[in-house]
Amino acid sequence: MPYVKPIQKADRINFLASSKVQAFTYQVSDAGVVTNSDGKKIVKAGTILPANDETAEGILYTDVDVTNGPQPGSLIVEAYVLEERLPAPPSTEAKTALTKITFR
Repeated sequence: MPYVKPIQKADRINFLASSKVQAFTYQVSDAGVVTNSDGKKIVKAGTILPANDETAEGILYTDVDVTNGPQPGSLIVEAYVLEERLPAPPSTEAKTALTKITFR
């Protein structure tokens, strides 16, 4: 008898306004990340890191699973971004700190 498991869908919203992107490896922290219904701690793509304030360094390029502790991720430091598609609207302080990211 075959074993069939349900297919998990990932909803990914494109928040980039251009294909020109500069990103670097970044250690994504698991601090303060809430466990979802599947028991996973996922930091969503489009999250401003390390915080949505004057300490902002960039925007997370893809989802990162931090269930088992901090994990490497890709942090966008230079790009054109559609701010209405981000998981949380960027604060004024974050926009000022992210000098190479243009919000549209």
